[in-house]
Amino acid sequence: MRFSVASLNRFRFPNHHLSTVFIFSLVGAVFSAPVMAEFQYSGRLGIESRFFTVDSESQNSVLAEPEFYWADSSDSNSFTLKLFGRWDDLDDERSHADIREAAWLHVGNDWEFRLGLSKVFWGVTESNHLVDVVNQTDLVESPDGEQKLGQSMLQFTTIQDWGVVDAFVLPTFRERTFPGPDGRLNGTLPINTDAATYESDKEDKHVDFALRYSHSVSVFDLGVSWFKGTNRDPHLLAYSDANTPLELRPYYDLMQQLGVDVQATLGDWLLKLEAIARDDSQRDYGAFTAGFEYTMVGIAGSAVDLGLLSEVSRDSRNNQAPTPAEKDIFFGGRFTFNDSASSDLLLGYSRGINEPSSYSVFAEGSRRFGNNWRTTLDARVFNGERPEDPIYQFKDDDYISLTLEFFY
Repeated sequence: MRFSVASLNRFRFPNHHLSTVFIFSLVGAVFSAPVMAEFQYSGRLGIESRFFTVDSESQNSVLAEPEFYWADSSDSNSFTLKLFGRWDDLDDERSHADIREAAWLHVGNDWEFRLGLSKVFWGVTESNHLVDVVNQTDLVESPDGEQKLGQSMLQFTTIQDWGVVDAFVLPTFRERTFPGPDGRLNGTLPINTDAATYESDKEDKHVDFALRYSHSVSVFDLGVSWFKGTNRDPHLLAYSDANTPLELRPYYDLMQQLGVDVQATLGDWLLKLEAIARDDSQRDYGAFTAGFEYTMVGIAGSAVDLGLLSEVSRDSRNNQAPTPAEKDIFFGGRFTFNDSASSDLLLGYSRGINEPSSYSVFAEGSRRFGNNWRTTLDARVFNGERPEDPIYQFKDDDYISLTLEFFY
């Protein structure tokens, strides 16, 4: 990809006025402070190469993620700035930049306050993150939905003996990223992100709210959450007219969600549950993911630990659900080698309970070399028999990816 004014415009930073005010006011406050008790600079540089096994196409990219951290002498105030950028030789949409975090944190005796761009994660399950609804998914980074964009927020946390309460005001919204027409894992129809529409007349300036209560009681870790605002999961609506070929356009409606996540620790067993009840513009529905992880320590007398995972997902929308996990079962194995290189490997297999021919398989592994280098393997296989199956659109996108990263 050659750089030009048009290509540079594809690099997307949060373009909301309030986010900009957050960032520059916080940076100014930090660097005008009279005492700099601690300043840290770290990050990573990486090279990634994907090889698609069906048609032997390759996709190569480079990435950078610098991070800056400052704290005052009392550790009651800190500021974190984390940037991310990738250049991709195949997909212009995957060539992008983002402010992952730019947040000031103040810590009191039993409370905390965070202001700026940040990320939060809710949930306990491995195969399906139902309750995690604050941050938007960065889908150009990975098809598994694990990578997230930074979200502007005001977060107040109170920490009491009876539990932890997090309250959020989310003043701006960020649209989901999708692979471009020249990229891979982009589906059978192009997605026109420039033509996104909203239910709210305030569009991406709608103010969202969220609450979460969490507590540990005996062997249970419990979380109860509530979210009201713009749906992070867009409805992809088909559109065509005399001048436009058939395409998909994201529609971001308003929704309200109640969520519960529970994890019970029983010796070598972890029992997990995530469940939601959601009300959006199309329908009310419920969904859950439940399962376990059993850890075998030192298998066959070695230093290797093996965690066996199994989870079931169910969505009340059945075949109308825009997710592969509407009635699925997941099996996995997590290998932790406990060596000096911090080697690990996660294997997973998901399939429809009633449709065994609809499945996906993945392998994720990493190993460190020396103190600064790490290599990561990511391999995925997709198989869908019916065109209406969400996984069908990726049936020709099986790939193996290798990433080499330098940490500083």
